[in-house]
Amino acid sequence: MMDDVELKHLRRSVELAREALAAGDEPFGSVLVSGDGKVLAEDRNRVSGGDLTRHPEFELARWAAANMTPEERAQATVYTSGEHCPMCAAAHAWVGLGRIVYASSSRQLGEWLAELGVPASPVRPLPIQEIAPGVRVEGPVPELADEIRELQRRYHAGETESGGR
Repeated sequence: MMDDVELKHLRRSVELAREALAAGDEPFGSVLVSGDGKVLAEDRNRVSGGDLTRHPEFELARWAAANMTPEERAQATVYTSGEHCPMCAAAHAWVGLGRIVYASSSRQLGEWLAELGVPASPVRPLPIQEIAPGVRVEGPVPELADEIRELQRRYHAGETESGGR
């Protein structure tokens, strides 16, 4: 069960996903929170420039490696609009970040994209625990699913956040 503080962080990750959509990027966003509840860093997808590795979860893992001690990383939580892809799950585990809380799962995303006729990803959407079995993972969070699904629909329909194309 999500408490109000955790739901606030997840909602912020969805706001960041909305910002990504408005900028022409795939709608994903993430927030890194310290063990004592302080927001340390946040980011959104930045793949529209051509570098498809510019996922927010990967960027936050790199930020954490450069700015946090191993102990601080282990106590931190990443709140994210969508479950980490295999690349991001591996980065999370390699830098020793703690818990992941995601709003929507890779399975849900795959189902939504299939309904929209979007071609499959070149990377298999494995669950985080198949990539990083030692990471504590929580999600999906049902109350955010419709909002995230709509962001994905709008992105793949070529719509901006303001409703235009």
